[in-house]
Amino acid sequence: MNWIYDPWPWYVAGPLIALIMFLLLFVGKQFGMSSNLRTACAAIGAGKASDFFNFEWKAERWNLMVVLGAIIGGFIASNYMSDNTVEINPEIARQLATDYNITSAGTSYLPPELFSTEAISHPFIVIILLIGGGLVGFGARYAGGCTSGHAISGLSNLQLPSLIAVIGFFIGGLVMVHLVYPLIF
Repeated sequence: MNWIYDPWPWYVAGPLIALIMFLLLFVGKQFGMSSNLRTACAAIGAGKASDFFNFEWKAERWNLMVVLGAIIGGFIASNYMSDNTVEINPEIARQLATDYNITSAGTSYLPPELFSTEAISHPFIVIILLIGGGLVGFGARYAGGCTSGHAISGLSNLQLPSLIAVIGFFIGGLVMVHLVYPLIF
């Protein structure tokens, strides 16, 4: 069972992703996770309140099943197929412990310093989460999809807007990690 439990190498996972994308293109479908929120809102009747949600959502039901499968698969994998730890570089674990006081890095799947009730009881953390979530949601909507949607689906469809978006995501991530994040924390 180790072949299921252990991470798959890039030369196995990469071609499998490419195969799935080819099959979707072959049957005329486009994969995307962030577009499912719009589909779910349309399914529960949000089209009555906003024209943005007024579209034929039933044609996208298959993609809602992908989301459901991802949720169920993630639950099964995290609860029954792992020991809830992640192997990370020891140097990174040391840096997280010294610079950010995250001492559980590498020993806990979700470090309690970030994902506990106590951590989100601080108003500063709640404000950061709300602002970050709002920016991510706005950015995904404004860019016409999320990072993985553009990087996997958009680039596999050879879409120039997805290439531009991925370059923008990469530059934005570098700026955030190296310039903005140290100022906040």
